[in-house]
Amino acid sequence: MTLVEFQTAFWRDLWAEADGRAPPKGPAAQPGFAVYRNTVLKGCAEALVSLYPAVHRLVGDDWMRAVALDAARAAPPAGGDLQHYGAHFPAFLDQALAGGDWPWLGEVARLDRLWSECHVAADAPVLDLHTIAALDPARLATTRLVPHPAARWRWCADWPAFSLWQAARTAAADPNPPCWHGQGALLTRPAGAVLGLAIDSADCALLEACAAGQTLGEALDAVQARHACFDPGASLGRLLQQGAFAALTEMPS
Repeated sequence: MTLVEFQTAFWRDLWAEADGRAPPKGPAAQPGFAVYRNTVLKGCAEALVSLYPAVHRLVGDDWMRAVALDAARAAPPAGGDLQHYGAHFPAFLDQALAGGDWPWLGEVARLDRLWSECHVAADAPVLDLHTIAALDPARLATTRLVPHPAARWRWCADWPAFSLWQAARTAAADPNPPCWHGQGALLTRPAGAVLGLAIDSADCALLEACAAGQTLGEALDAVQARHACFDPGASLGRLLQQGAFAALTEMPS
């Protein structure tokens, strides 16, 4: 057996379900193999606990560690870098909690995931209000706003996911939001630290339109058509102040 073959078999056997009908073969037949299996599984579960701190705080240590073990068994890591492991965890929670008492927990987990993505995203300059203000309205309408590579956003129509997530991340004494309604979240990293902001569905729609490559004029018109109470100036100012954009590009004349 070559080294590559041994490593492949070792990794396969780490995650294989034990079959009591036949004796184990290959690496799994070695004395003490279960120690490796348990160590790797525990390491993956610990990674999920650390990557989803808001979920951990909301559900408690025992429940989190138990469900993290189940999630690790369901989806082993594809590589050795556990910093990026666990993209499956929010959907795993959705399925595990379907019809249960915490239907919003998967959305909180998605914000934990977006925080991690924002934290490790590429650096880039931040587009400021002064640059926008220097352009005349007609010229501004034909430009495209480029979302910052660290910017992440999500709209949750059914739950105040951002308030639940923020209360857990800041260790608030009472994580219960005052109002249970849909809520959006914007995560940015304009100066090295990840910042979070509650935004509405129109703000999310504007970010989506800009990310799709629409000009600012097209994006504002599209959002206005779908959201009657949309305030373009307030929304754009809020997103710019939070560092949601990296640059603007002008369309060729």
